[in-house]
Amino acid sequence: MEEKKSSTQDIEKVLKEIGDKIEELVKKGADAGMDAKEDIEKKIQDLKENKTTLESEFKKGKEILEREFKERTEDFKPKLQESKGLFKEGLKQIAMAFKALFAKK
Repeated sequence: MEEKKSSTQDIEKVLKEIGDKIEELVKKGADAGMDAKEDIEKKIQDLKENKTTLESEFKKGKEILEREFKERTEDFKPKLQESKGLFKEGLKQIAMAFKALFAKK
């Protein structure tokens, strides 16, 4: 689960960096000449659209992973409860074996 969080955080960091670079381009575009300004504005618009697409795809992927994790967790809960009961029973049996072993002396 830690790896999932790390990957998610890395992707969010990259998306933030993309947004920061877009803002930097907007500032540079404001300082550029008229011809270059139109070209830069078009590139900025393309970048914004791509960023929006990346963000929506990231959000969809994140939702799918969260849903899948929840389903897997729900599948394992009964097995974990059963294992917990068996483990406790095993400890009781070991305790009874030690009692029997030391009681005979």
